[in-house]
Amino acid sequence: MTAGEPAGIGPELCLAAAAQPRDWPLVCLADRQLLQQRATLLGLTLELRDYARGAPVTTAAGALSVLHQPLATAAVAGRLDRANGAAVLALIDRAVDGCVDGEFSAIVTAPVQKSLINEAGFAFTGHTEYIAARTHAPLPVMLLVAGEMRVALATTHLPLRAVSDALSTPGLLQLLEIIARDLARHWGLARARIGVCGLNPHAGEGGHLGDEEQRIIAPAVAQARALGLAVDGPIPADTLFVPRHLAHYDVVLAMYHDQGLPVLKYAGFGHAVNVTLGLPIVRTSVDHGTALDLAGTGRADAGSLIAAIALAAAMAARPS
Repeated sequence: MTAGEPAGIGPELCLAAAAQPRDWPLVCLADRQLLQQRATLLGLTLELRDYARGAPVTTAAGALSVLHQPLATAAVAGRLDRANGAAVLALIDRAVDGCVDGEFSAIVTAPVQKSLINEAGFAFTGHTEYIAARTHAPLPVMLLVAGEMRVALATTHLPLRAVSDALSTPGLLQLLEIIARDLARHWGLARARIGVCGLNPHAGEGGHLGDEEQRIIAPAVAQARALGLAVDGPIPADTLFVPRHLAHYDVVLAMYHDQGLPVLKYAGFGHAVNVTLGLPIVRTSVDHGTALDLAGTGRADAGSLIAAIALAAAMAARPS
């Protein structure tokens, strides 16, 4: 578990998660002094134990194994400092390296501040893309999970005007294959039912409101069906997300970030989980940002992080 942006709510969410009973060993990658300072600020009593590879890792409520990763400068709740940008990336790097070499079973990431990392001089569009590059995964897929609802994204952190140009039939076909494979691998869904959204209103209205459905999306769906995948689409998003239609699918593939995520977050905010498919490792995350205005107040809700940890543990425990 990485503590994320040190000025945000990530460190205190990690402390809240550690206070809960759990069945799996949990290691927090963070600056130990930061965790202790935030615990003191919030009046929390928590035992922080030094992590050592190969040594037992505590599962006790109220105790947390910490892999100390020092900050460049002391962090203040709610106050960003670009001097710590490199340290935030170092958390992710260490966690990824530990998963790749078998030290850890999965990564759970607390939120980071993308703008601060970029201002610190590092090209960074998000955890999803960064971890994919670190693990040499050619095509990461962002999947949000809230209970039985799952929404995957064909594009992630792009300006809306760039979405159409980013879509291609081969790319969508590859996405559909990854989704089907990883839902079988991690959820036991041998033939996951996938509903594919159109890009335009009314799925293009037969070409009158855009031709991406006819030119790009429908051919990808047809090719996926020819491979034996259970795929339908393109379907207008405002139809597909109606509950009686949604019930027919195990997962929805939305074409862009704000097409699918508002629905899922409305249905499950506070316990939704961000999962990266298409990686050689297991990675989950929270469904929210750094919430700088809540940092240090004790009012941040740890529900999404706790759900992310539980899902990561379940995914890691399932035989590949």
